[in-house]
Amino acid sequence: MAQQAYVAETDNGGPGPEPRGARLRSLLVRLVGRLSAGWRGDPRIWRRGLVVAAFALLLALVMLVHSRIPNRFGNLGSLTETFLPWLGVFIPVFLVLAFVRRSATALIALLLPAVVWLNLFGGLLGDKTGSGGDLTVATHNVNADNADPSGTARDVAASGADVLALEELTETAVPVYEKALAETYRYHSVQGTVGLWSKYPLTDVAAVDIKLGWVRAMRATVTTPQGAVGFYVAHLPSVRVKLQAGFTAHQRDKSADALGEAIAADPLSRKVLLGDLNGTMNDRSLNAVTSQMRSAQGAAGSGFGFSWPASFPMARIDQIMVTGVEPVTSWTLPQTGSDHLPVAARVKVTTS
Repeated sequence: MAQQAYVAETDNGGPGPEPRGARLRSLLVRLVGRLSAGWRGDPRIWRRGLVVAAFALLLALVMLVHSRIPNRFGNLGSLTETFLPWLGVFIPVFLVLAFVRRSATALIALLLPAVVWLNLFGGLLGDKTGSGGDLTVATHNVNADNADPSGTARDVAASGADVLALEELTETAVPVYEKALAETYRYHSVQGTVGLWSKYPLTDVAAVDIKLGWVRAMRATVTTPQGAVGFYVAHLPSVRVKLQAGFTAHQRDKSADALGEAIAADPLSRKVLLGDLNGTMNDRSLNAVTSQMRSAQGAAGSGFGFSWPASFPMARIDQIMVTGVEPVTSWTLPQTGSDHLPVAARVKVTTS
């Protein structure tokens, strides 16, 4: 009879099985309760974990003053800024250590790096992608050692890009890319190791001198239905992390300055930069460029949009940057035969 009554009660909307969310909340409440019970009344919670607390404060300090870390010693400042978002990985590690040590001091100290990290990068965690726009652009470092240039060309063309930039082109691979992209793009130009493919006419095409002695940057005017837009394609020199020399980026920095000067002197008000800058938006050494242009990923992307290395992206060094046009959405494309991921963006070009 008791069993029958229970069945009748549940059939009539009575208490049934506990929902999964409620069970999880209940489990967390019990876990926190047990932890707090073990800590309650223990004066050592304030004396334990001082080393963890000190490292947490040091982590917050590095993130707070990253722009003041000097580059005199192995470009340490630029190296820190390149991988700055990854410093947040230490926060959950220190959190676990604080619980293991049962240290209230460490837990309180961890609030500071957590707040600093969220202040720096919390805006990138949300989805800022929109809809609309009238021009799709993409860029891809195709890798000089790419074993399937034809397949890579088809993959990036499938993105629907109206204007496509390719970097790290070799003499032998250029004809392959030209053939594979000819059906999609009526206009194109290759300057040195970079190239620009467009569905709209190209004029004023020229190499851009970025102080290397060979051509790794170019400029062209693209006549879109909304008017002329100046497009730059650049592949700045690579950087290396060496034990004795540190973060060797002197040549990259020199080229970035030259590129920034060329963009600033451009008479067109609407400009787009596509390319592998071998640096992130946080790197102060790219200020000559980043101070005058917006990142499409930062303005209209979702997440960090890391593009390199393709197998496990850790940094956004492939950039789409704009001035005078409005980013609407930005995304990374699937991996190709390159060690970089292609990146794309949709922008709104105001009719002149």
